[in-house]
Amino acid sequence: MSAPDTAPSSRGVASFLGAIERVGNALPHPATLFASLALMVVLLSGLFAGLGIEARHPGTGEIIRPVSLLSIHGLHRILTELITNFTSFAPLGTVLISMMGIGIAERTGLIGAALRLLVLSAPRGLLTFLIVFAGILSNTASEVGYVLLVPLAAIIFQTVGRHPLAGMAAAFAGVSGGYSANLLLGTIDPLLSGLSEEAARIIDPAYIVNPTCNWYFMIVSTFFISAAGTWVTEKIVVPRLGAYKGAEEEEEMGAITSDEKRGLLYALGASLVFSAFLLWGTVPADGFLRDPQTGDLLRSPFTQGIVAFIFFGAAFVGVAYGIGARTVKNDAEVVGGMGKSMETLGIYIVLCFFAAQFVAFFKWTNLGLIFAIKGAAALQAAGLGNIPLVISFVLLSAVINLAMGSASLLHHLLLRVDGAADRVADAGAAAGAGGGVDDGLIPPQGRHDVTKKGRFGSRDPKCPFCPFLRRSS
Repeated sequence: MSAPDTAPSSRGVASFLGAIERVGNALPHPATLFASLALMVVLLSGLFAGLGIEARHPGTGEIIRPVSLLSIHGLHRILTELITNFTSFAPLGTVLISMMGIGIAERTGLIGAALRLLVLSAPRGLLTFLIVFAGILSNTASEVGYVLLVPLAAIIFQTVGRHPLAGMAAAFAGVSGGYSANLLLGTIDPLLSGLSEEAARIIDPAYIVNPTCNWYFMIVSTFFISAAGTWVTEKIVVPRLGAYKGAEEEEEMGAITSDEKRGLLYALGASLVFSAFLLWGTVPADGFLRDPQTGDLLRSPFTQGIVAFIFFGAAFVGVAYGIGARTVKNDAEVVGGMGKSMETLGIYIVLCFFAAQFVAFFKWTNLGLIFAIKGAAALQAAGLGNIPLVISFVLLSAVINLAMGSASLLHHLLLRVDGAADRVADAGAAAGAGGGVDDGLIPPQGRHDVTKKGRFGSRDPKCPFCPFLRRSS
């Protein structure tokens, strides 16, 4: 008897996923994509400058004109600032420093032993959920999940007799789909809060955005995305992959040895010592990791140095495991672990180089500001309300995210558009009935009222974002 035909809904999902896969395979390498975008910005800057395209700054009334990079001055700037564009690119340093510490933990065997312990002790029915959950938590160390967890998830699934591609899909769902969601603050939170602060200061230069501004949403999203990623993996990805027959030669995941158990105990002790150090510096009101002037924790050396703590914590715990498990004999092996982790980041470094040039060129040419002002004016002319406008931004970010995986880059570009929309709206309020720009994007109850003072240092209790914004001292 032949198998029953696939349900129309299942065939529709399969066709849709197949189309996405074909489009994704047709896309160029991300590094090539960013290089092409950088070149396009250079060409567009010359074209728009030649055509005399301009936009009036809605806040200051200044005429914003494109700056052509197709000129001698533009060529000189590209040549002289090529290196600084790359070295000052924020996502680069965070990943490199984090990976050096993680590399020590990987070289000593800590990560492998911990993962094996997780697989051997966890119920098989929760394995997919735990992989997705671990992928979400991995963004504590920025983009390290892409480099470390995705291939390890494939090995874990293969070891328990499941399709390795399903493990990779589950890990990727957690790392990419759950990026920025977490139970803890990570390297991305201070970075994105800084970009958000830049946009908030369009309205008021004195505003400060705390790195914890999105924490409540992050915590809830962690469990929601873990469940959603598990369901998609088990109900859609695994059936599409079919039955896994296994490789000809598979290395079984053996039990934890006595040396590894001792190493894990050493690592646990080191983790407790490191945690006690952090608590000592953060819990007291005058803790040495707090801001020395204000005693604040949210804008302190602790939150601003989160990448350094990831490096030192991973290195300290990794070395402790190596001593306990006797996998480290001298300092050269520790340094070798850091060097080995750098070998895996070659493609990422190349990607960062071209992405950094694209972002810098986009900023130099004023194209981002011009596009944002024109786009904000178009949104006003369309007469969209607040809710449709928010939904449009969500859909826009989702579409851009298909080609731009970097959270900082996506955040940066969208804030340029959102910031310009705020400029247009605020300029309209100032112009009023005098023929200025119509204030149709932000209603009166949604604007920051400078005459009011709310809780948490907010200036307007009616604004939903004010509880997470405070004035600088």
